[in-house]
Amino acid sequence: MSKVLSPDWRNGGFGVYVHWPFCQSKCPYCDFNSHVRREVDHAAWRDALCREIDHAAALSGPRRVDTVFFGGGTPSLMHPDTIAAIMQRIATVWSLSPDAEVTLEANPTSVEAGKFQGFRDAGINRVSMGIQALNDPDLKRLGRMHTAREAMDAFDVARRTFDRVSFDLIYARQGQDRDAWKSELNQAINLGLDHLSLYQLTIESTTRFGELHARGALRGLPSDAHASDMYFDTQEIMDAAGLSAYEISNHARAGAESQHNLIYWRYGDYAGIGPGAHGRITDGKGNRLATETLRMPEEWLNSAKTTGHGYLPTEELTSHDQAVECILMGLRLSEGINLERVRRLDANFLNEDALVSLTDGGQVSVDADQLKITPRGRPITNAILRELIA
Repeated sequence: MSKVLSPDWRNGGFGVYVHWPFCQSKCPYCDFNSHVRREVDHAAWRDALCREIDHAAALSGPRRVDTVFFGGGTPSLMHPDTIAAIMQRIATVWSLSPDAEVTLEANPTSVEAGKFQGFRDAGINRVSMGIQALNDPDLKRLGRMHTAREAMDAFDVARRTFDRVSFDLIYARQGQDRDAWKSELNQAINLGLDHLSLYQLTIESTTRFGELHARGALRGLPSDAHASDMYFDTQEIMDAAGLSAYEISNHARAGAESQHNLIYWRYGDYAGIGPGAHGRITDGKGNRLATETLRMPEEWLNSAKTTGHGYLPTEELTSHDQAVECILMGLRLSEGINLERVRRLDANFLNEDALVSLTDGGQVSVDADQLKITPRGRPITNAILRELIA
């Protein structure tokens, strides 16, 4: 396999993703690797996660860590001392950038909000809150365990504790109309946020919502046309507020983008730690490896105890694989991707006829070798990607 002379991952940076697989309850729309357990041995999990970090560092060799992201599941259920131990291990086996972004996903319940100072002391400097809706009836339909008031109280605590706070909202919910969504968006904007993640509700077949939908029992979902209108309403309102989309579902003021997620979308390297975590690691020989860990928490924990990690066999990505992944990730960003970079990976990855056609049709643009999906093409991003990849 041909190698790029300068490791391609440097175009995106290097981050560490740590997956905590446990939740207090399973949301009916969620298809993430999350599990409800009555009891968790936090000491055993702390040791196992640190041991898997050692394994990832052996694959990657020396690196500077630009970002760390604790995701899940509900990682705010972790003990602060577990996070502190993980951060210490990361700083020991790699070098941690002095200005590294360290994010924790958190649920806005009063119990977890009380731990925020402990998280900050452990090294967290950014919190992403899974609020999802700003009214109680919709929160109940979404299976959330917090009320709108609890969400705002937790948000206030987070903002007093951390330099950077973001939260998520879901739209195209059951019974939601455009006016209600516009009002909710403006309510969020008025809180003075500099980052919002805004996701359209999708029905996944493996979820409780998926089961209900298959039986025709999930009522009140908007039509595709209605959901599309909500998408365009979102772009208009967020643009006017100075929070334009830097990625399909993520909006931020300039300089407030999620640096960790930018590593994914700019196709950098990232170590995946914990059950079901995926990673991309370039080894010392220049091979880019796709990594994946065992999904079930108990199986992963047992493997980490006995072998030092829960990694499945790694896959070496071909240059074509890398070019395809680079374009799939990079075109999610408003900044797009550099065609020369991707052609260095694989000169034949792109359907040049499709590129010409999509450019003529106004769905994509190319300027100074930077390929972008235009606002006109953004709603059909997946179709554009299928056409572009030869």
